Amino acid sequence: MGRYRVRVATGNFAFSGSTNQVQLWLVGLHAEVELGLRLRPARGQMEDFEVDVSEDLGPLQFVKLRKIHLLIKDAWFCNHITVWVFEQSVEEKEIVFPCYRWVEGDSIICLPETTAWMIRNESQGLFQKHQEEELKARRTLYGWTSWKKGIPLSVAAASEKDLPLDARFHEEKKVDFERTRVVGVTEIALKRLYTFLGSWNSLEDYDQIFWGGKSALAKRVRLSWKDDDFFGYQFLNGVNPTLLRKSSSLPTRLLIPPGTEDLKAQLERKLQEGCLYEVDFSLLAGIQANVIQGERQYLAAPLLMLKMEPDGKLLPMVIQIQLPSSDSPVPPLFLPSDPSLTWLLAKAWVKNSDFQLHELQAHLLKTHLMAEVFAVATMRCLPGMHPIFKLLMPHLRYTLEINTRARTKLISNGGFFDQAVNTGGGGHLEVLRRATTCLTYRSLCPPDDLADRGLLGVPSAFYAHDAVRLWDIISRYVQGIVQLHYLEDELVQNDPELQAWCREITEIGLCKAQERGFPVSFQSRDELCHFVTMCIFTCTAQHSAVNQGQVPLGHHKEQYFSGPGPQAVLNRFQEDLHTLEREIVARNESLDLPYEYLKPSRIENSITI
Repeated sequence: MGRYRVRVATGNFAFSGSTNQVQLWLVGLHAEVELGLRLRPARGQMEDFEVDVSEDLGPLQFVKLRKIHLLIKDAWFCNHITVWVFEQSVEEKEIVFPCYRWVEGDSIICLPETTAWMIRNESQGLFQKHQEEELKARRTLYGWTSWKKGIPLSVAAASEKDLPLDARFHEEKKVDFERTRVVGVTEIALKRLYTFLGSWNSLEDYDQIFWGGKSALAKRVRLSWKDDDFFGYQFLNGVNPTLLRKSSSLPTRLLIPPGTEDLKAQLERKLQEGCLYEVDFSLLAGIQANVIQGERQYLAAPLLMLKMEPDGKLLPMVIQIQLPSSDSPVPPLFLPSDPSLTWLLAKAWVKNSDFQLHELQAHLLKTHLMAEVFAVATMRCLPGMHPIFKLLMPHLRYTLEINTRARTKLISNGGFFDQAVNTGGGGHLEVLRRATTCLTYRSLCPPDDLADRGLLGVPSAFYAHDAVRLWDIISRYVQGIVQLHYLEDELVQNDPELQAWCREITEIGLCKAQERGFPVSFQSRDELCHFVTMCIFTCTAQHSAVNQGQVPLGHHKEQYFSGPGPQAVLNRFQEDLHTLEREIVARNESLDLPYEYLKPSRIENSITI
């Protein structure tokens, strides 16, 4: 018995309201009651009402809702429902029931309260039954498929229209995405038209297409792209900082031709001094180049050796364009002392190879496809009341649609890669397969990856510094939430949904990746925190480092958790991000070329582009 005040909050984006009526129930541990109301939720509105209930419901467990239509089915996006309980001699109590999804059809939807996972063992099996029914329905909606053999599995959807509505772009995101696409295509078309009747006779003629939206960094690239120190800088702090590593020995593929003993001596001296670095593109060796407009393209598989100067500059020493072969002459080596255009062309081949591995390995595989595996496994294995589900959901938003669009328009047969990129026509798929075979768990965790590559503590490695700082900040955030919900390691070990989620990612989504270090179970809170930190870092900071995006990290609108504990953890997370932001701004003021890819205000909350 008692009085209840109920608030229904509707999403604030286009078409989130509904002309259909909504029916509500309150479900307690002892009984449930139908509220006898018929709401018509409006976009961006919160509707409040009070009801008196004569029955003793006991502690509230769920809100149930159903959307009723007469002629037209009009989906409704429900943010959350909040209930205040008024009882004699008991202080008013607020209970939040998060939803953050589309309500479709006529079926009844059950929303457990935010702390349901903490009290699930006191609910006489109500929550357990709800979890089982929820996951059964989700496994039907979110299936796996093998898009191409040898790469991680993807969501079973032939196009974005086949995705569940909750995985689709909201209307504003859809409009923004299409606007950006149209502007980009239009600019390319105009530049093509502008240069169609002329010919390019010098490198300066490229200025004819260097107009339109230009950032300060783009202008700097245009001025400095020929410079050796800027060339080296890009492997430390450019859009693909994932390939550079400190040399522990001279690479076996680096054959020194007779008469160049001085070069070998220089390399060995730098190796002994601990300042020799390398970038090896062997992954591209033997890949069949694309045919574009009837002409066979070319691909290189270079090796680049660099030296770190005392002032922090990373300078190229030698470039080998192709791997040695037993049936071919020793491949030539290109040096900074070569004629300027010869050396510039050698560097251009390195950057062409860097583009291939940046887009296919660092960007597509290690962020987009990994995030898709996390997303599908999460929807199939973790119920909405699970703390790890709540922790991850803001970082998985829109990823399934952007990846599905990529498979139908970007890397598909006849897509952008086939039309314009020299690994297109099937070569890009072979690169993805090779990259997948060498994808390790450690390579996705910056403290491990950067240590393995010898880049920790390098003063001019700003990506490395910022990535480790962000990893630590995200890790503290994850630890805060995990420790609130798992008081000891045994609770992690005995969580069946959590263990199923881990196996789903490693054995199914990543096709038995335990041989590459991915876990198949969690035995401690530390192991769980490390893995979840990797998931969030991959979907946020790492994607930002290789492809700047749109949504601020740590400032999602969805409130899946409630109560002072989770809010304090989130507040600390946001404060840590603000502190790092100030540190990066202060550091960048003294730099000739600021590094901003991992500035928290520029890191998106999920992979959406």
